[in-house]
Amino acid sequence: MGPSGCGKSTLGRALADALGRQFIEGDDFHSPENKAKMAGGQPLTDADREPWLDGVGKALANAPDGAVASCSALRRSYRDRLRRLAGDLFFVLPEVPRAELARRLEERRNSFMPASLLDSQLATLEPLGDDEDAMRIDGTRPVSEEVRLVRERI
Repeated sequence: MGPSGCGKSTLGRALADALGRQFIEGDDFHSPENKAKMAGGQPLTDADREPWLDGVGKALANAPDGAVASCSALRRSYRDRLRRLAGDLFFVLPEVPRAELARRLEERRNSFMPASLLDSQLATLEPLGDDEDAMRIDGTRPVSEEVRLVRERI
């Protein structure tokens, strides 16, 4: 989970490979309308996000052997919605300084998520609650180290 550029897809793919599980790319569940809206520099509303979250949650629920998904899940209510659909979930938030997030987004090609929406995402991001099954990691570490830390925790 986390804002664009934090490395959630990179970490998710590597973790899924390490665990022998399916990887679910959350961005694949955005509607063409949502992608166009973001590409135009407009942040998504909660109503825009509901069908997307439902798609990610159902994909997780339908993974017979479990799965790893990348999904921003910025608000607690979004994480709770995913839990209602998929059951027990463990969230990992790669924390990356804003300047590094901006640099990563500026270097991206072929992405519908412009760097101009970064501040909107950071403003939407709600901290993980003490009661959530989750962890924060340093998202600037090598991916192999991030995977090791997550595997140790789970």
